[in-house]
Formats: sequence, structure tokens, C-alpha cells
Amino acid sequence: MTGRALAQPWQFDGRTELAAATDALRAHGLEPSAELVDAFIEMLLMELRERAGEMAVGGHVLAGADAALTALGAVAGVRQSVLTGNVHPLAVLKMELFGLDHHLDFRLGAYGGDAYERADLPAHAFERTERHLGYRHGGADTVIVGDTLRDVATAQAAGARVVPVATGTTSTAKLRAAGADVVLPDLADTRAVIQAITGTL
Repeated sequence: MTGRALAQPWQFDGRTELAAATDALRAHGLEPSAELVDAFIEMLLMELRERAGEMAVGGHVLAGADAALTALGAVAGVRQSVLTGNVHPLAVLKMELFGLDHHLDFRLGAYGGDAYERADLPAHAFERTERHLGYRHGGADTVIVGDTLRDVATAQAAGARVVPVATGTTSTAKLRAAGADVVLPDLADTRAVIQAITGTL
């Protein structure tokens, strides 16, 4: 796209795709204009769609994830979506590949193309909830589940409950020290997941 090879590794680590693409372009001496960032992200999407089969073979659903989503979906008043650094089409693709998409209402989420800073994403989700459901969610009735310090910081900025799961690269100790409400070791214990998210521990 730019005539330059990718000389430095792609750094995502929970940032929005807008931030990651902007930083990647700057790291290679390119001015991240809106047009160039959009083109970069579009090429990324093309590449990942072409590699969807590889993702399906090389990836897996965490133990207990489907059961937890199923159980939460049965809780009165609960609406499940995604708040992710991935752009919308990529978030949907990942969920579809691993059979989790039917649990989620993607209209209500927030995505890596909505904002540069991850902490700005909840406001987009709240606005979409109001638009599609007729009432506006806020931090007080929102729970963010993730596995990075950015997830914790995003929830705190929105005034939301945060339940990180230590299945990523961030340790339980670091997630707890960041101020998480409850840290789960994994999603295997459905009852513990429900209790942590609903605040009944």
C-alpha cells in the first residue's frame, strides 16, 4: 500500500485499531492522514478475511466462554455486546468464526473505529443503546469483562464495574492492583462468572 515493508512489529495490545494503525504508520515515517489510516485498516481487514480459515484452526474458544454467555443471556435485563479495539467487521468475524455471535447484539457495542482512545468507547456504546433500545445505559449498569489493563482503565473511566479474566498476558496480581472489582482466573466456573459480573460475590 505504501511501498514500504513492515519493519516493526504490529502492536495491538488492546488499543483501538485506529491507534494501532496510526502508530504503525508513524513508526515507518508516514503521516497518518485519515485516508491512509482508513486504507491501512481496510487492507488489514482484507488480509484477516482471507486468513479466516487459519484463525479458525489456530484459535479456540476459552473454556467456559460459551456457557458463561449462555447463562448471562438468561439473566433478566442483561444485554451482551462487545466493546473492543477491533473494528466492527473484524469483531463480528471473530465471533462468527468461533460460534459466539448469536449471544451478542452487535448494534450496542463499541469498536476500534469509533475512537482513538479505548477509554472513549463506552460513550459510543451508551449512545447506541439509547438509539436501538430507547434508553441510555451508563456506567452504573454496565460491566466490562476483559483481560488487559486497558479494559480496567476503560471501565473505571466510564464508572462501570470491571471483571477482568487472567487468561491473557496480564497477571491476576496486576489486574487486581489496577483496581478491578473481581479478577477471575478463567471462565470455567460459570456460577463464579455470573456472580462476579452481577456483583453477587
